[in-house]
Amino acid sequence: MKIMPPLLIAYRYIVTKQRNRYISFISLVSFIAMSLGVTILIVVLSVMNGFDQEIKKRTLSVLPHISITSEKGISDWESLGSKLVKIQGIQSYAPLVEGYGLMSSSSLSQGILLQGISPSHEIKFSEVSKYMIAGKINDLEPGKFGVIIGSILANTLDVNVGDSVTISLPELNITPIGIFPRFKRFYVMGIYRVGAQVDSGLALINYQDSKKLFRLGVNINGVKLKVADPLDVTKLESYIKTLLHPSFKIKTWASEMTVLFNAIKMEKRFVVLLLSIIIAIAGFNIVACLVLMVNSKRRDIAVLRTLGAKASMIASIFIIKGLIIGIVGVIFGGIFGCFLAIYIGEIISWIEKIVGSQVFDPSIFFIIKIPSMLVWGDIFLICSLSLLLSIVASVYPAYQASRIQPAEALRYDR
Repeated sequence: MKIMPPLLIAYRYIVTKQRNRYISFISLVSFIAMSLGVTILIVVLSVMNGFDQEIKKRTLSVLPHISITSEKGISDWESLGSKLVKIQGIQSYAPLVEGYGLMSSSSLSQGILLQGISPSHEIKFSEVSKYMIAGKINDLEPGKFGVIIGSILANTLDVNVGDSVTISLPELNITPIGIFPRFKRFYVMGIYRVGAQVDSGLALINYQDSKKLFRLGVNINGVKLKVADPLDVTKLESYIKTLLHPSFKIKTWASEMTVLFNAIKMEKRFVVLLLSIIIAIAGFNIVACLVLMVNSKRRDIAVLRTLGAKASMIASIFIIKGLIIGIVGVIFGGIFGCFLAIYIGEIISWIEKIVGSQVFDPSIFFIIKIPSMLVWGDIFLICSLSLLLSIVASVYPAYQASRIQPAEALRYDR
């Protein structure tokens, strides 16, 4: 098998023992920096993707994927739900009654989204029953004015199962003795811990009680739907609009949670930008390494030029060397990064056992193990940009090497 002269010479410069050990040291630092940068980027992006997926999974297990409401209210909601559930992709439906209020305990208050549910439908509709840490969904019987709240909200208000809370609505009651806000006493029947934003601001009550609280009569606000693929709600939303009267309003989880997930995306971009500095440092190391090598190999370059080597061949030698450093660094970093990303949860758990302390306390955080999800598109992008940076970093030293004149280099060489 024939090996191109530039590749053979570049390989010889890397594997053979150099006179100047400082150049070899910088080459090693460049390789380590490139590997470290690729590894860290892969691990961090995988962990952030894992957190993003975990938050979406937990949030979508509680919140409605699609909600259909009407300002006039809906009385025959079961007929509407039965009609919509026949659409391919829609799995189940449940009544929807919701409004905003202020929940108060003996000394603290917190704004909440109050949602009326039918326990029998909710068990089929959402997975909130799986996240109950106290009480049960079926405890929300009509007429008892019970409420189920999230763990963060319970800690904020310092309440537990059996305690009473007061829910105030943004409405006023006009009485002969004055104007007072509308409020109602509820009793905490259960506490759930989903591990997402809903834990701090979503309260569930029986939809029959919510109709009385919001003075809806026999109507409810609408119907909420659970779909098979929550990430594909846009197509279903468009199709449902063609089936219903224009007076119905359709909302999806994507539109409701846009701010949260856009913030996660923005955070991901900034973290990637900051960590890319490590790869940039590796690029500067490649530049320094090749510049020093060009200066130390002036005699070799002059000899090659006198033997007939063209300037393009001299330039390609140093570009290939920089690319070899980049390729080897990316390969090692990619393999090690994927290994860490896959087993990061087990590795952290093993470290916790040795150290004797927990990185994520289950009583505070919603996870007991770091989630991780490898996205091959991210890995391909990281490796491609790293290799491109290696080539760019080699261009200037290669250009300087190609400009060396044989006569001048041999004249001043000692």
